[in-house]
Amino acid sequence: MKKILIKGESVLNVPNLISLYRLLIFPVILYFALTGREQWYVILLCISLISDVLDGNIARIFKLQTNFGAALDNLADIFTYAMALLGLFLFKWSEIEPHAWILYLFLSVFLLSYLVSFYRFGKIPGLHLYSAVSAGYIQSIFFFVLFVFGFYPWMYYLAVGWGAIAYIEKIFILFKLDDIKIGVKGLYWLMKKDRERLNG
Repeated sequence: MKKILIKGESVLNVPNLISLYRLLIFPVILYFALTGREQWYVILLCISLISDVLDGNIARIFKLQTNFGAALDNLADIFTYAMALLGLFLFKWSEIEPHAWILYLFLSVFLLSYLVSFYRFGKIPGLHLYSAVSAGYIQSIFFFVLFVFGFYPWMYYLAVGWGAIAYIEKIFILFKLDDIKIGVKGLYWLMKKDRERLNG
């Protein structure tokens, strides 16, 4: 595969192409959602959610992680989960509305994490914390189960609640870091590294 470099990083690789697919399919999913074609919306959304799991794992396993790829994946995440949320409002709101408070909490900390990142570093927070990655897996399963099998409140609270916790952790880390970098696992590991550096 031909190398394309951005800031010294090779960016033409399989994980980045998967993330790019998620960006390109966004207007198609949006079209099916707005025209009420729930079946096609669900099929394409599920493919995007599966590809979201694949790109990060492929990047980690084959050591293809780059700052460009992390930012691209984050941007693709925004579009993918925006479409998932749109589906909640268009197709499932009658079931979600009685439990909407925790969704509003999640959206608040999600948006706050991006505001903090742009305020401190002027860019998308390309961090793939363990908590955020696991929240992404749980949320993907939740959306799949919701649209295919139906609404389960316990799964909803787990998916949205864990997502809120993950983004609260991300906000703390954004205040602690000097710059956004790949390979940050979580607040515990960051503090452990700081302690080791002080003791060493």
